[in-house]
Order: sequence, then structure tokens, then C-alpha cells
Amino acid sequence: MSAPAVSQSGAEDIAIDVRHLTKTFDGRAVVRDLSMQVKRGTIYGFLGPNGSGKTTTIRMLCGLLTPDSGTGTCLGYDILTETEKIKSQIGYMTQRFSLYQDLSVRENLEFVGRIYGIEKPAAAARAAIERLGLSGREDQLAGELSGGWKQRLALGACTLPSPQLLLLDEPTAGVDPKARRDFWNEIHALAADGLTVLVSTHYMDEAERCHEIAYIAYGELLARGTVAEVIAASHLTTYTVSSNDSSVLARLTDELSSAPGIDMVAPFGASLHVSGRDKDALEAAVALYRGRKELDWKPSEASLEDVFIDLMSKAKDNFQ
Repeated sequence: MSAPAVSQSGAEDIAIDVRHLTKTFDGRAVVRDLSMQVKRGTIYGFLGPNGSGKTTTIRMLCGLLTPDSGTGTCLGYDILTETEKIKSQIGYMTQRFSLYQDLSVRENLEFVGRIYGIEKPAAAARAAIERLGLSGREDQLAGELSGGWKQRLALGACTLPSPQLLLLDEPTAGVDPKARRDFWNEIHALAADGLTVLVSTHYMDEAERCHEIAYIAYGELLARGTVAEVIAASHLTTYTVSSNDSSVLARLTDELSSAPGIDMVAPFGASLHVSGRDKDALEAAVALYRGRKELDWKPSEASLEDVFIDLMSKAKDNFQ
């Protein structure tokens, strides 16, 4: 599935607009000929396997890393010649907690406020603490916080200087589902206020919370659009097959994986998702197994995870 052409929109509505970006390390193309646009005030998700070029792409989009070739703008500034102006408008939250463990919540936020030259850092810190639900934990040391509370503190520090663009590099790794949901509620509130967010994630439910997504595998942009658009563009027809006997499903997985007309077989609990891009060929392959009483076949909609598994199966690892 090829990525759709970049559309034209009013410049004032576009936060990022880049063309033909390429970046090579040690003779290997980590990102190849990438073009894309990100609208202002949207949450844009980057998905792909480890080493696929997600972080490198995000850094080039925002002027934090210089591409070997290609052009573009971020927040209206040239990513090649105006990088300092871009950096001053960016908040960057990494997967690893990067604030001071031996300072309190309040002290960390006030320190960030002073670093960025905020006129009243103490007042700004108090406002962030209240907005992020950290009230009552102001004097707790950052190193004593749980993963979810550390995440809130890190988000508060990133957004304290009121950036126009927020970069989130797998921000919810290692936190519980409730903390992840609370975090995403806050991200949507920030986007509603006009903040543009770029987020890399491995979680399919988080991808579905993004306004648009891009799937990158080994340096190539393979799919882009809303979740519905990406699923539709995959042209996958999918069946769910279940059985009370797990050994039957294990054998069936081996048989179907090499069957003509079947492009993807993936276990999901006590069932398999079986998909193909050629509907007629898939129907012919499935027909051979419909008469088996121990198997229950039902047509189903392709999920985002089905699409990404299929894309991965077609992607070529450029480090092999």
C-alpha cells in the first residue's frame, strides 16, 4: 500500500510540511524520501517497529536533526536554515524520565520555568500542578512518584513554556491503563487549545486516539491518514476463526500461513485473524476449511493491528 500524495492546504493551517527527506547513518538509509504534512492542532501518531526511523523522522520534521536531502517547514520556519527558531517553540517528552529525581514536583516545575525565562515561574508551576491533578503532591520528591505521576510531571514540564509543538517519544511505556487514559485525555485537551502533537507509540489503542497516523517501516512511509482511511486503503478482507482446542488453532496457523490467497494469520486470544488482499483468493482458501466442525468461521472487519501486521510482513529490514 503506497502512501497518498501530500495535499495542498492553507499555509496557516499546516504545522509541518516536508518533502523528500532522507537521512543516512553509516551508509544505511534510516529514512528514505519521506514527504508529509501535519495540520496545526492535531495529534499525529507515528507507528512502526523498533529501528524503523520514527524518532529520526520526528527529529528531522522539527529541525532537531538535519536531513541529508529534502526540504520543508515546521511552524512556518525552514527546517534547514531556521532550526533555532523551531527549537524554541518545541516541547519534547522522552520515554525516559529526565527531570531531577531529588527535587520536588514544585521545585522541578519552578526550575523549568526559570530556565525558559517565564516571568512568574512559581505561579506557572502552581497552575500546571492544578491543571495536571498534582495538587497535594507539590512537595513530594520526583524520584518517589509512580510511573503515572512522573508522566504527568514530565508533561507539565514540557508544556510549561507554552510550546506550539509537542513531541512525545513513546510517552506511556510502563504505565498502567488508567494513567495512560488520563494522559491521553490531557493531550486531547491541549490539542483542542491549538497545540500540535507528534507522538510515537506501539499501542494500537493509542494510535486510534490520534487524529491522523503514519506507519513507518525501515525508513519508508507505508501508510498515512486517519485510522479509517488507513484500514480502508489496506484492502484487507478478514475472517475470525475460533476453536475450543488450542492445538487445532496452532496447526491451522501453520497450514494457513503458506496457503495461496492468505496474506496474514495472527493469533488473538482463542481465535485467529485470517486476512487477504484478494477477496476471491481468500474466499477460495478459506472454503477448504469451512467443513471442519471444530472450527467456527466468521467474517470480521480488519483492525488497525491487522493492517500493521500485514504492512510489517511486506516491509524489508534495511539493516539485514
